Amino acid sequence: MEYAGFGGFIVLILNIWAIISIIGSSSSTGSKVLWTVLVLVLPILGFIIWLIAGPRANKRVA
Repeated sequence: MEYAGFGGFIVLILNIWAIISIIGSSSSTGSKVLWTVLVLVLPILGFIIWLIAGPRANKRVA
């Protein structure tokens, strides 16, 4: 599958956001690695799966 132009840029930004959120989560290291690989190997589908079932970053309470 080929991504080009603005759509590819949007997918890139969403995947970066997902990976940052995965790394910032309190999940185990193995889980973080698996989720990151899923998002990198399957950019759109992996992002959607992460959005539904993946680990979230810890929220800071002010």
